[in-house]
Amino acid sequence: MCHKKGRRSISRRKFLGEASCAALGSTTFLSSVLNLGMINTASARPHIIGDPNNYKAMVCILLAGGADTYNVLVPTETSEYQDYQTTRSTLALDINANPPELLPLNYNNAGRTFAVHAGMPNSKTMFDNGDLAFLSNIGTLIEPITDSAEFYSGTKQIPLGLYSHNDQIMQWQTSVPQSRSAVGVGGRMADMIHSLNSIPEISMNISLAGKNRFQAGNTITEYSIDNSTTETNIGFDKFPSWWSNSGFLNATRDSAINSMLNQSYANIFQETFGNVGNQTMESNEIFKVALANITPLSTTFSATNLSQDLKKMAEIMSVRSHLGTCRQIFFTTFGGWDHHDNVLGNQAVMLPVLDNALSEFNDAMTELGLHDDVVTFTISDFARTLTSNGNGSDHAYGGNQIIMGGPINGNQIYGDYPSLALSDPLNLSSRGAILPQLSVDEFYAEIALWFGVSPNDLDYILPNLCNFYSANCPASPPANYMPIGMFS
Repeated sequence: MCHKKGRRSISRRKFLGEASCAALGSTTFLSSVLNLGMINTASARPHIIGDPNNYKAMVCILLAGGADTYNVLVPTETSEYQDYQTTRSTLALDINANPPELLPLNYNNAGRTFAVHAGMPNSKTMFDNGDLAFLSNIGTLIEPITDSAEFYSGTKQIPLGLYSHNDQIMQWQTSVPQSRSAVGVGGRMADMIHSLNSIPEISMNISLAGKNRFQAGNTITEYSIDNSTTETNIGFDKFPSWWSNSGFLNATRDSAINSMLNQSYANIFQETFGNVGNQTMESNEIFKVALANITPLSTTFSATNLSQDLKKMAEIMSVRSHLGTCRQIFFTTFGGWDHHDNVLGNQAVMLPVLDNALSEFNDAMTELGLHDDVVTFTISDFARTLTSNGNGSDHAYGGNQIIMGGPINGNQIYGDYPSLALSDPLNLSSRGAILPQLSVDEFYAEIALWFGVSPNDLDYILPNLCNFYSANCPASPPANYMPIGMFS
């Protein structure tokens, strides 16, 4: 049973001092760090910081397709809004429209002000109340790149397949942009700390979107369910009870499957398949008991698939004691963001779906007493071009993402929101593709530390992190140092 405790304070300086990833060349390091031997080597060192009995969960929502997030978070300071309006042209939201197209945030950073899309009133409220924050101009990077001149100079490593859905959606989940890796950030976290959970048959990683790279580890695989899963329909489909011989058929089928899974196989792949199959069946039985103990939530969730996914996650969290879990990583996908056409119309429909789901889940966490124990965040393939292709926007690079939950320092915009003028040095093309200045690695590192991962293990979880932080000079950080400070 996990007991709720107070927050653990992790300062930026302490993070830099603890997160030692120096003295390893990136090529040699990358080739060795992602294999199973790394885990065996790491097994002798402590993997947990803070109280391991304090329940924590993270929820990753993939906005698949590449969301146009420069219409999610919009600058409203006069000159910055003029750049936005000029560059976005027919895609720009009107600050003076009635009814409103933009909702001003209660935020002022040295005169810089912002608003959110009018379809996100709940996100505005949560931001103003400190439950939600934005990460600005974040994207996949192997190493810091200062501007477009350096990007095109050939002196910097560039992620594979920029502007490619398959590559970028993979890299956001693996944080290894120089390799098409099958192992993800959440999977590597679970590799290190899965032993915190007391029932080994239950994976730390639970997916509401099937197989995914984010939750795939070297030793851990995700456990997949859907939002309609209950104690009565989990596992193998049963023969209908109204068949006179249904009991015999079900027993015969189960016996045959168990016999196959329990065979000793010479082929390692067959043996692995049998082991995974056995574990899945054991997991199903444990989940049946847990799901039978769910008490209906009083929080009302919308009928959309995303809201129902988050509702199911909340229900599973509510029976975490039955699953023996002190740490859980959840994943789901909200697709359809590839808006090459009708971007304004599509956003008017889809952003309220995201907004309502986030707000409902935030309310459910408060109802369950888990508001200070759960962090929810969005990821997406990439942002979109600032300029219009006529009625939509095309594939670009750095964009904005959302992070929500009681543990974060909300009411903030982390990273440096870029100028949206096409003449800006961060712009990589005439179409307005912004070079990110905040790396996915920096974002995931702070979440990992909050989650309880030891700084000793960050080199396994985020092989490129040492390119962005210098552990040897915390008092005098390098020029590429960009603090986030999402957690106290």
